[in-house]
Amino acid sequence: MPFIKTNLPCPSCGGSDPVALNKDGTAWCFSCETRFPDYEEACEKDSTVFPLPDTTSDIKTYRNNAMNEAEGNFVGLTDRGISAETAKKYGVKAIQQGGKITKHLYPYYVSNEITAYKIRESNKMFTWRGNSQGSGLFGEQLFQAGGKYITLVEGECDAMAAYELLGSKWPVVSIKNGASGAVRDVKNSLEFLESFDNVIINFDNDKQGKEAAVKVARVLSPAKAKILSLTSDFKDANDMLRQRRNQTYVSLWWNAKTYTPSGVLNVSDNKEKFNNRERKDSVPYPWSGLNEKLYGIRQGELITLTGGTGLGKSSITREIEHWLVSQTRDNVGVIALEEDWRRTVDGILSIEANARLYVDQVREEFTQEQLDAKFSKLFEGENKDRVWIHAHFGSNDLDEIFSKIRFMVVGCGCKWIVVDHLHMLVSSVAEGDERRNIDNIMTKLRSIVEETGAGMILVSHLRRIEGNRGHENGVTVGLNHLRGSQSIAQLSDCVIALERNQQADDLIESNTTHLRVLKSRYTGDVGMATHLLYNRDTGRLSEVNVEEEDELTSL
Repeated sequence: MPFIKTNLPCPSCGGSDPVALNKDGTAWCFSCETRFPDYEEACEKDSTVFPLPDTTSDIKTYRNNAMNEAEGNFVGLTDRGISAETAKKYGVKAIQQGGKITKHLYPYYVSNEITAYKIRESNKMFTWRGNSQGSGLFGEQLFQAGGKYITLVEGECDAMAAYELLGSKWPVVSIKNGASGAVRDVKNSLEFLESFDNVIINFDNDKQGKEAAVKVARVLSPAKAKILSLTSDFKDANDMLRQRRNQTYVSLWWNAKTYTPSGVLNVSDNKEKFNNRERKDSVPYPWSGLNEKLYGIRQGELITLTGGTGLGKSSITREIEHWLVSQTRDNVGVIALEEDWRRTVDGILSIEANARLYVDQVREEFTQEQLDAKFSKLFEGENKDRVWIHAHFGSNDLDEIFSKIRFMVVGCGCKWIVVDHLHMLVSSVAEGDERRNIDNIMTKLRSIVEETGAGMILVSHLRRIEGNRGHENGVTVGLNHLRGSQSIAQLSDCVIALERNQQADDLIESNTTHLRVLKSRYTGDVGMATHLLYNRDTGRLSEVNVEEEDELTSL
């Protein structure tokens, strides 16, 4: 009995497309070998199914039915441009009516005996006669196992077409039921395919075909699979045969690329991409010492700024925020988790005013008109809609924060994101140890940077140091001082540490912060970079010269 519909789901094994349906409502699963007396009822109730008998007599009956019902003649498949010689070699018959071909009959074999015919109607509908269970790839019985090349295509006509395009010199076979069943068909004939040195995969030039080709390539041994990619002018091998593009196909065939997993590439094939890579957008730091080592702040990088408590991380962060706003035309997003958004704005305005506007007594020294003018310069006019700030102090749900960061970049167009600070994010996680939580957070922040291409400046704390001297005494900072996890250093492109001896008797020394580069993936240049003197009157940091690493000679 011919199948009236194929590629249906199986209520028994759960396969998405292995079932074929008969006219009488019975069905057969080619994956789990289950027969359904009433397929519709089985789908509705997921009820008991009955296995198809596999006695010798039953098998012979199926084979005989296939043979008896498969009329037709060996003729040239003129509708597909395939010669009679090739059609006969592959055992393909055609049924004609009124001088036109109305059906193709593609034979499938088990132990060199035809057990089923796949029938292609003129309307491109496919049905089956007989039992194709256990049959190999279309054309597999024609070629001896072992050899240098075999070509695997997506359809029977493509197999015959590719065979002709290649001058009838190389084996060509096809999967049985299209791209959706490609992996299953290949696994069933894996020993045969693996016997060849090279398997050229030439599936249809569409999304499904390209995806199936990659999936099949992954099944085969490493370096065995080569994917033949057709140009956009052609759908498949049969299309090329009908357009008589034999030489073009042969050229594409010989130049088929060895499949490599995602993330592994052949350098010689990517010279153009290498030469045409985009220059990373960068902005100079406000301080020349950092620029000499780092060549600026780059988009698409994660920069971690770290230091002990009270060493000036917030002051340096404010300087950088103001610098990005005043020196670029890029949008800037600020996630300040320890302060109200008004304090953040005050901090940026204070840099512009050279005064600590966040102190009420200092702010009162300015008229409202003066304050409005500075506000307008930074946040209005040409700078309108350029600065975006997290406005929910005290509400630091982790998923919400990540969502806001993505929104700032994607929705608000921010090229730069400042997150102050990492350990406030960690504290929002109710469960798990700190190290694991930092690993997860750093991975997500890194993913955002990679995904969006934004530059991110992350403020992080240092762990407490055992012994008599701590970071407040100007201890030299190393990567091992980062609090909580090695992932902070590993996932950052750049790590800049702050050092300052707050306990020094000398006023200048106690107010001078030293910036040490602990990691620079871009330049590889690490070590002491610059020295910033804090002015208590203005709240500003100014770069100063040092004769030796820790001794100021001029201000």
